[in-house]
Amino acid sequence: MPEQVEVPVATASAVEAEQAYVDVVYARLDELRASYGARLAEVRRDGPSGSPQNRSERDAFAAHYSDTVARLDHVENRLVFGRLDLHGTAEPRYVGRIGMSDAEHDQLLVDWRAPSARPFYQATAAHPGDVVRRRHLMTRGRKVVAVEDELLDTDHVDARITDDLTGEGALFAAMSAAREGRMSDIVATIQGEQDAVIRSSLDGVLVVQGGPGTGKTAVALHRAAYLLYAHRERLQRSGVLLVGPSRVFLRYIEQVLPSLGESDVVATTMADLLPGTRATASEPAEVAEVKGRTVMAQVLSRAVRALQRVPEAVQELDVEGVKLHLRPEDVRTAMARARRTGLPHNQARDTFALAMLDVLVREYAAARGGDDGEDADDRAYLREDVRTARDVKVAINLCWMPTTAHGLLERLYSRPELLGRHARSLSAEDRALLRREKGAAWTVADVPLLDELAELLGPHEQAESNRTAAEARMRAAEELRYAQDAITSQGLGMGMVSAEMLAERFTATGPRLTTAERAAGDRTWTYGHVVVDEAQELSPMAWRALLRRCPSRSMTVVGDLAQRSGHRPAASWSQVLGRAASEHVREAVLTVSYRTPATVMDAATAVMTAQGAEPTYPVRAARDLPGALAVTASARGELVATTAEVVRAELAGLDDTDGPGAGRVAVIVPLGRVPAVLPALAEDPGLRAALTAPDGDPLGARVAVLDAVEAKGLEYDVVVLVEPAAVLEGGPGDLYVAMTRPTRRLHVVHADDLPAGLPAS
Repeated sequence: MPEQVEVPVATASAVEAEQAYVDVVYARLDELRASYGARLAEVRRDGPSGSPQNRSERDAFAAHYSDTVARLDHVENRLVFGRLDLHGTAEPRYVGRIGMSDAEHDQLLVDWRAPSARPFYQATAAHPGDVVRRRHLMTRGRKVVAVEDELLDTDHVDARITDDLTGEGALFAAMSAAREGRMSDIVATIQGEQDAVIRSSLDGVLVVQGGPGTGKTAVALHRAAYLLYAHRERLQRSGVLLVGPSRVFLRYIEQVLPSLGESDVVATTMADLLPGTRATASEPAEVAEVKGRTVMAQVLSRAVRALQRVPEAVQELDVEGVKLHLRPEDVRTAMARARRTGLPHNQARDTFALAMLDVLVREYAAARGGDDGEDADDRAYLREDVRTARDVKVAINLCWMPTTAHGLLERLYSRPELLGRHARSLSAEDRALLRREKGAAWTVADVPLLDELAELLGPHEQAESNRTAAEARMRAAEELRYAQDAITSQGLGMGMVSAEMLAERFTATGPRLTTAERAAGDRTWTYGHVVVDEAQELSPMAWRALLRRCPSRSMTVVGDLAQRSGHRPAASWSQVLGRAASEHVREAVLTVSYRTPATVMDAATAVMTAQGAEPTYPVRAARDLPGALAVTASARGELVATTAEVVRAELAGLDDTDGPGAGRVAVIVPLGRVPAVLPALAEDPGLRAALTAPDGDPLGARVAVLDAVEAKGLEYDVVVLVEPAAVLEGGPGDLYVAMTRPTRRLHVVHADDLPAGLPAS
């Protein structure tokens, strides 16, 4: 068997040569920024003069130049990160964040998403293709600090080389770097199995199953960026929706897509999916589980249908002293006509109301001695009399009651007899779980129900008008404050321009909304692609809401069944996806954990196995570290004090290895204990500063205190896990999540007995 060739460490001359090329690329970046910035300034100077077409063209150019400048600004860091030397090609091919050509249109840089960049991620010693050498460029700012070479020559292949780890030095360097409180992209270190998922077909539902640390979130984000590049024409107008597990998680990942040159992605959580609705309350898991059942769609449908009532007997209505008659058979006929439109309840009401008015106006005209020969003006007066009569308005509303999604759901929750009438398929115990007082704050599990009702009801004209007016007032107030600040801080106007005048000018000439901005504010917006992270947590009702927003059924669904919260494990993704599983679904599995050290990963798997919840898709760790797992026992009354001591020691360890203040530590506690543990730890003078979040940003603190649910999707250098047996009470998935957040070390602190499978030392 041929021996693998050892590639020597790159010399200083290699670094110097690459620096020269990187300087050229950055110089071109600066030229482009200056050019597009000048064009943008010129367009803005022209002002809003000219014909409507000219103004529209000006706005389009301004938006294009502004977007381009922002995109060029975001790719500053690690702009160039790879080089390919190919058979039969004299010039090397450089790979970076965006594609770039010089002034003569010769290519300087290949976009990482381009087909010609794929060998950088897919070529291996066993299957090199045309690649002779792959070089990783490690940079700090605009300076090349190191390079690493891989010789991919089929004459020198070791059969033990596999396709799942390429560029290990660059990868491990990235994983060993101290965390900074925000997720970084992995564009320079994407591995072969990850790249295959990223570039997978746009069509259908792609389920990406991966254990802790396999890069699921990073793959999902890079896939979104890739799809926007490869299918720009299809996705640019419709956009991409990204659904994450929490608002903190979205802040954690917010830098990734812009750093990849993409900003037209709407990022949200299920709590914020419905524009104008904020889900801020929490509730027991058993309540959320009832709300998430598919049967709730039937309950809500019946509740909406019940808003359409046929009177039991003829009713007399007074119109200007004339007695009219509302007959059940006329109501049924009008209802049938309205339902045939297929419109939502509130919109179909117009058809119903017009049909009933026609009947009542004919009776009114006859009672007034009129006939079909009346002219149009007379009929209009008669119709207005009937339409504005109080009895008629009340009767039509009682027959076809307009309402809002929030109002109807609130009535169902607060009136047990009403819920009982429409939710007979739920047990009395389940209905009791849904009981809540009128005016209570909404929860995450309420949002899919509100969305379902919004779909069934359609917009309520008066409610929509009130909401639009309120939003307009808020925007006007914000613009006025902005204008006043501009005048005060910049000395604008010379006393001749008021804040009100400047605000009006800003409103008239402000930039057009981007696709992402328009989509985020429109409940009925349909996206070209939807990405869902931590998908194992979504309920069937949540999937209904997401499928409603993606009629093409083009979705990337990432998660891990083993990390599902609660005590209701899912046996398969088909069980989790519900209606989405009836679409064209294909699965991909990520098998290598690049984050979690092997010792920690093995311990977490052993704990899951001992709980009877062995992961369906086990992963193998790419690396291990000495001392990756530590266990400290505490006396029962001294658990917080022991935890504080451990955290101080772990911070000191990070200071020694990475420099003062570097690295992040998470203290993961059982559900419900953060409000007690966080203040107690903050009383320790040595921890108070580390627990303080600058500007209130929880990701900015060097030490975070959170529970397992809040920790989903996040990673830290060190995790201090407090009382794992109590964490396990939330379900084996919660403990699995908590144990697998660290990139370097898991330190367990406990007073109670350890869960089965977790070693005591």
